[in-house]
Amino acid sequence: MIIYPAIDLKDGACVRLVRGDMDQATVFNTDPADQAARFAAQGFEWLHLVDLNGAFAGRPVNGDAVAAILNRVKLPVQLGGGIRDIATIEDWLKRGVERVILGTIAVRDPELVKQACRLFPGRVAVGIDARDGRVAVEGWAEASDITALDLALKFEDAGVAAIIYTDIDRDGALGGVNVEATADLASHLTTPVIASGGVSSIADLAALKRQEDTGITGVICGRALYDGRIDPVAALGLLNRPREML
Repeated sequence: MIIYPAIDLKDGACVRLVRGDMDQATVFNTDPADQAARFAAQGFEWLHLVDLNGAFAGRPVNGDAVAAILNRVKLPVQLGGGIRDIATIEDWLKRGVERVILGTIAVRDPELVKQACRLFPGRVAVGIDARDGRVAVEGWAEASDITALDLALKFEDAGVAAIIYTDIDRDGALGGVNVEATADLASHLTTPVIASGGVSSIADLAALKRQEDTGITGVICGRALYDGRIDPVAALGLLNRPREML
């Protein structure tokens, strides 16, 4: 199971929000490229980037910060936020992003996601952010009527690299990851699922690892890494361990 340290970008800085509220942003590093280098030095194998301003604007906003990260580290990067058309997808992939994450557009225009998967095999993930089981869009500012499972099932045969499932009410709140909902979603899909939202301890990582056979292949971790609640060495050791040895 892969752990993805999160670098959320707001106004050019590395921040963490609480439940997606842009007014509750804690700045952890004003130099995102430096933060990326720190994560690389700690042994992480991937980075998870989100352009928070872009998610609200519907277009890339923190492009300079993303470019600086790509220039600084050689780790594969997955990027979401404000990616709403084929041209933007292609541009980021050409610039060195390994995988783009499509969220709002997956609800608004599922056919575009399927087209992107055909054009860029293995390099498109779908971000499903849910509150009370319903998918939220536009930087989590708007609720939709579709459930997380119904949306995920639309892309089962599309070639999506992963479904990134976030429980919004837990994100950034350090209240514990929603293992049950994530495992339930993964068990209904053949597409790999990456867990996100609320990871606060090694115990959360262990709980997800125990559900690995449902199809959970990764976990995104933000605030708990920044404030020291989760030790990188311990986390990497745990998730690289065979599940039966937990």
